[in-house]
Amino acid sequence: MADEKKILSKFAYKIVNKGMTVPVLFFLESTKYASFIGSQLLVFFGPIITSFVNSEKYYNISELLENRKNIEFLLNEIERIDLELQGSKWIKI
Repeated sequence: MADEKKILSKFAYKIVNKGMTVPVLFFLESTKYASFIGSQLLVFFGPIITSFVNSEKYYNISELLENRKNIEFLLNEIERIDLELQGSKWIKI
């Protein structure tokens, strides 16, 4: 369980770091109640996407996203990291 959270936290950081916060949040929010279908959609697009990213990590993430609790954790983690990074960008006078 802790290992899953560590993987999801790293994934959340990469999402925020690449500037994909809004599209990913939209996708996850729209599919969280059908998390199994959403994860299968990731598997469906896997052959295309894995030409750009590591296939083992990609399929591990798609497996983790089958569980709705993991999706909620990922959503919260993306929002937390995004807020932290936005806070560090502002110059305080």
